[in-house]
Amino acid sequence: MLLYAHAKINWTLAIRGRRPDGYHLLSMLMQPVTLCDTVRLERADAVTLEVTGNPSVPSDERNIARKAAQLLREHCGTKEGARIRIEKRIPVEAGLGGGSADCAAVLAGLNRLWGLGLGQEELEALGLRLGADAPFCLRGGLCRAEGVGERLSVYEKTPRWPLIIVQPCGGLSTGEVFRRWHAANERTEPDETALLRAIEADDPLMLPPRPGNDLESVSRILRPEIAEAVEALRDRGACCAQMSGSGSAVYGVFPDERTADAALHAIRVRWGSACRCATCAESVTFAEE
Repeated sequence: MLLYAHAKINWTLAIRGRRPDGYHLLSMLMQPVTLCDTVRLERADAVTLEVTGNPSVPSDERNIARKAAQLLREHCGTKEGARIRIEKRIPVEAGLGGGSADCAAVLAGLNRLWGLGLGQEELEALGLRLGADAPFCLRGGLCRAEGVGERLSVYEKTPRWPLIIVQPCGGLSTGEVFRRWHAANERTEPDETALLRAIEADDPLMLPPRPGNDLESVSRILRPEIAEAVEALRDRGACCAQMSGSGSAVYGVFPDERTADAALHAIRVRWGSACRCATCAESVTFAEE
């Protein structure tokens, strides 16, 4: 079984509070993008995981995708096994939800491979036990995620706009970024009115230059290259450019394919890791082999 686990971008990220257990209460608008990891699943006697494409990603019990398989076995009381192979393309510690995307693909794929028959809500509840972005990565579409990521509201419109995504520096620890944010306590008010108006009109030229991400200012202090990448994307014609999640990846939305393709060459000269993709509706997709 072959699946594609799609990355996501944050159109907005606003911190609304904190629960007694330390988890942050958020309000985010998120959408999948066509950049994805490849996940292959085969029946086996035990659960094993092989990761290629990024040597820094562990393949042992620390990997969230392996945790997902084990959690599914325990939840359903099954002794089924699987050989899991993940080819990484989504940058790590980037704010693009790569780990959660792999987790979601394994939950959805093994549910089908093992014939477990779990519904969407049950899969999302399991995903939430592993990562705050996992329920969204199972749902897809243009979504508002609230609470710690468990309350999802899907919007009808899902624009498909050209993007360039670049990770201009080393990864960032989500925990460290949130600690820095608490020390600075800098809040922004996302420009959701203009953002949603542009989405409704399907016109990227109407996008606000920076829809709003509460974590970007502190992440820029930790990694000044983030600000450089945002400005480089805007200089090359991006209608909108900002950091995704807690960073360190930055995305730029372009008005058309031609402008995005022209910008990609210049951006890659400076940051070879830049990639061209697009926003989309699909989060986990199954492919026929």
